[in-house]
Amino acid sequence: MELQYQRTGHYFAQVANGLEEIAASEIQELGATQVKQRFRGLYFSADKAALYRINYGSRLLTRILAPLISFDCHSTKYLYKTALEIPWEELFSPDQTFAIFSQVSNSQISHSQYASLKLKDAIVDRFRNKLQRRPSVNPKYPDIWFNLHIENNRAVISLDTSGGSLHRRGYRLDTVEAPMQETLAAALIKLTDWKGEKTLIDPMCGSGTLPAEAFMSLTKLSPGYFRKSFGFQKLPDFDQSLWKRLRKTMDNNFKVPDSVPIQASDIDPSALRVAKRNLGHLPGGAGIYTHRKDYQNIENTEGVTLIMNPPYGIRLKRGQDLSEFYKNLGDWLKQKCAGSEAYIYFGERKYLKNIGLRPEWKKPLMNGGLDGRFAKFVMY
Repeated sequence: MELQYQRTGHYFAQVANGLEEIAASEIQELGATQVKQRFRGLYFSADKAALYRINYGSRLLTRILAPLISFDCHSTKYLYKTALEIPWEELFSPDQTFAIFSQVSNSQISHSQYASLKLKDAIVDRFRNKLQRRPSVNPKYPDIWFNLHIENNRAVISLDTSGGSLHRRGYRLDTVEAPMQETLAAALIKLTDWKGEKTLIDPMCGSGTLPAEAFMSLTKLSPGYFRKSFGFQKLPDFDQSLWKRLRKTMDNNFKVPDSVPIQASDIDPSALRVAKRNLGHLPGGAGIYTHRKDYQNIENTEGVTLIMNPPYGIRLKRGQDLSEFYKNLGDWLKQKCAGSEAYIYFGERKYLKNIGLRPEWKKPLMNGGLDGRFAKFVMY
């Protein structure tokens, strides 16, 4: 049976809301063609090399789906019957585990968990019929992920070629409360257009996600560097030698400068310990200067690039008013950061008005369900 992605060369990439445009540009640089944006996603075409390269090198995507089959689907009975015809035994073995994640909208099938259950039944029954053995479900760390998407009574069953969310880079050994997701941090770094020409300072670094993503971008360390495996390795037409060559080429682009122009600090000693551990796990990451300081006591803040994700309700006591904190932050930027650019992520956008500075631009970006704003301020 020829699978849909083999026939068309078309894939779907999931991406966080607000990142569609810059993610489209990124995957084109990595070899994607015919890129079309939609809400929280990108349709694109790719050959094998581009598919592997995008999975290994994308800093912004959440995951990439390879459609196995698409069909009109008005009932779970028909979903089960159609899924039973897919040669699942050619994709994985009964000794391996699998998991399914589903989305359902505007369809006769209205319950995503029940739809997942029927697809699971079809996969298991196919194995029982063909091999008299069945694979187990592992909802957290399966060997292979499948996606079921039903919209307007049209179903698409896909294999997740990423093998789980791409935001899990592998450098985060420890964390603090409400950390920024790695893909969002990478997007913020990209939006600053920072290329290492000025020192980049994160004065409220938390677990170190922004400095880590800045370092990976600067040194061209692929975001998939720590990943043990990818879902595309389960595809029936996977090319092992092509993947090895491609990975080696991308890894050879990695280069750490003699002096790393990145600084990370935090007033909280436990947060800084976490940041040092995470940053030190990156190859060459020990070269990032880390120090425990209140942001107001940091030296040499003129003519630099500042990036920060300051505290907001979810990261502190809920309901705590931070108006004064943001006013003081704005005063510090005006008085101590002449000639610098400051990029600030406001998890709660209401505090934008308290900083007392006019942003050059601001962009809506989600983080953990929060409708945040990312703003650029230029200090003259």
